[in-house]
Amino acid sequence: MPAPAAIVFDAFHFHQWRHRWDSLVGTTLVVGGAPCPCVGAITENTGSAWLSRLSMRTQFIAYDPPHLAAASMLGQSFPFGRWAASMRHQDQAPGHSVLIYSYNFTVGPSAIARLARPLVEWIFERQTRKRFARLALFLVSHAHEIEAWQRERTIYE
Repeated sequence: MPAPAAIVFDAFHFHQWRHRWDSLVGTTLVVGGAPCPCVGAITENTGSAWLSRLSMRTQFIAYDPPHLAAASMLGQSFPFGRWAASMRHQDQAPGHSVLIYSYNFTVGPSAIARLARPLVEWIFERQTRKRFARLALFLVSHAHEIEAWQRERTIYE
C-alpha cells in the first residue's frame, strides 16, 4: 500500500474514510454508532451496486490498531454459510506498507455448496482485488488528509 500501516488501517476501519473508496460495501456501520469497530463490536454491511442485495453482520474478534483487525460473520448470509477474515498491516519502506488479507468461508446452504463454491470464490476474489486496488488509489491522493486527521485527533483525545 502506498501509505504507512497506521494510515491504511484507519482508511479501512474508520467509516468516514471507507465510504469514499470502498467499492464492495454500499453501507457499513458499527451497531451503536461508533466511528470504527473495537473488539466485540458488531457491524452491519450491505453490498454495493449489483451486490446490493447481499448483507452481512460481523463481530470483531480482534482490533489492534494499526496492526490487526479480524471479524467473523454472525449467523448466515447467502451465499455464505460461514465467513471470517483478518487484516494484518506491516510497515515496509518509508511511506509504504503491506496489507495481508486472509479469509475463510463456506458456501451455504449445503445443497448448493459444491456447485456454487467455485463461482462464489471467483467473485469474492475478484471483488476483493478491485476493492484493495481502489484503496491503494485512494491513498495515493488522500493519505495526507488521513495523516492530518490523525494528528488532529491525538491533540483532542
